Amino acid sequence: MQIEFAATRPDTTPILARIVAQDDLPGDLPATVAEGAKAARFKGRPGQVFDGFAEHEGSVVRVALAGAGKPGDEARIANLEKAGGALSAKYAASGADSIAVDLAGFTAEEAAAVLMGLRLRTWRHDRYRTKMKDEQKVTLQRVVAVGAPDGTEAAWADASALADGIELTRELVTEPANVIYPGSFVDRVRPLYEAAGLEVTVLGDAEMEELGMGALLGVGLGSERESRLLAVKWNGGEAGARPMAFVGKGVTFDTGGISIKPGPGMEDMKWDMGGAGAVAGAMLALAKRKAKANVVGVMGLVENMPDGKAMRPGDVITSMSGQTIEVLNTDAEGRLVLCDALHWVQEEHDPVAVVDFATLTGAIIVSLGHEHAGLFSNDDTLADALTAAGRECGDKLWRMPLAPAYDKMIDSPIADMKNIGGRDAGSITAAQFLQRFIGKDASGKDRPWAHCDIAGTVWSAKPGATHEKGATGFGVRLIDRYVRDVLES
Repeated sequence: MQIEFAATRPDTTPILARIVAQDDLPGDLPATVAEGAKAARFKGRPGQVFDGFAEHEGSVVRVALAGAGKPGDEARIANLEKAGGALSAKYAASGADSIAVDLAGFTAEEAAAVLMGLRLRTWRHDRYRTKMKDEQKVTLQRVVAVGAPDGTEAAWADASALADGIELTRELVTEPANVIYPGSFVDRVRPLYEAAGLEVTVLGDAEMEELGMGALLGVGLGSERESRLLAVKWNGGEAGARPMAFVGKGVTFDTGGISIKPGPGMEDMKWDMGGAGAVAGAMLALAKRKAKANVVGVMGLVENMPDGKAMRPGDVITSMSGQTIEVLNTDAEGRLVLCDALHWVQEEHDPVAVVDFATLTGAIIVSLGHEHAGLFSNDDTLADALTAAGRECGDKLWRMPLAPAYDKMIDSPIADMKNIGGRDAGSITAAQFLQRFIGKDASGKDRPWAHCDIAGTVWSAKPGATHEKGATGFGVRLIDRYVRDVLES
């Protein structure tokens, strides 16, 4: 979407939108619009939209009102994004190719929030739809910000970098598994990273085998596609300072392996790489906005398929850390991918802290539904900062427990651990498994770590305020907000 800035509405834009506070219709509205809004019981609640027609500067234009809630609401920025998103939802496929939005009277941050909502809600993935009706096609290509305050263009440049990252994540998560697999995932993002100034490292099967990554490689044994470890580093902070690490699970398709999943719904498993997708998009956003922080993003990319070479239930594998794992269920594969990626980033980069993102368990959906992602951590300060960042940006987290009693549930009689702990507390025992791969830093101190189980939040069965049905881009804003609040503050 093209965003432009102008002092007045161009004659070529057929729609003029106003952002309206709750229970406070502007006094300068044309009478037909004001009376129509009252008759339609338009109150200006967040995301509410009304439109009508009025004469404006000698011509008849469509005037839209988008509600942004009460100005003093603590969710002010989120509500302004909802207002922009509501305009996009209404007009994206309306036949209009442009819309003007009156942003006079807002701060630069508030104006950028409206534009962010407009852009994100317009994003769709129609690449493979060849027989769409005209009324289904997105026509809205241009937004003109009218009367925006000083500083809005700079604020939008910053927000636009974040939008680029969110849209990359949505694209990766949405693409089918015959298009995005470990090798093509790397091919899709590498040119973007190199153009943005990120350092890129890619490990293939041979390199990972030499490093002893038997857990990650074990998941990919049944696939004809080679696995990959993708690492990207942004050095925007103090020279030589240790980085923050974000690690993503990237199972580009998950059949369950030999422990094969039921057929119905298996097509959804193309987005079992949502954790890697979130890290991929966040790293692009941080680089594009030139974040003043040192950050490394690591993505473990595999395809989990059943084959004569695939892992079997009962096999024992050896991770890069040297710890052995009895594989009782090959469908509990994400933790096997992550444990080697987590160990690698600690050995290679000695990060100040590690946060991983993974569509790890169905159990977290049973616990939290689709409203929050599960948060597990060995460090209260890190957990509190992530929770606050999620609350601020809308990628909400809910902290779950870790405890020795749960840890005992994954002890194995023949190896160091099992990859599942039974039916009870499934998301907790998965987190306990990952915690066993978090070591001390180079100085001997415990390394802060957090695990975000995002299985219920990367994909939505219904449209949201700033996304269509499908990939949400969850995690990108959370990482970006954490970096802003903690690493750049």
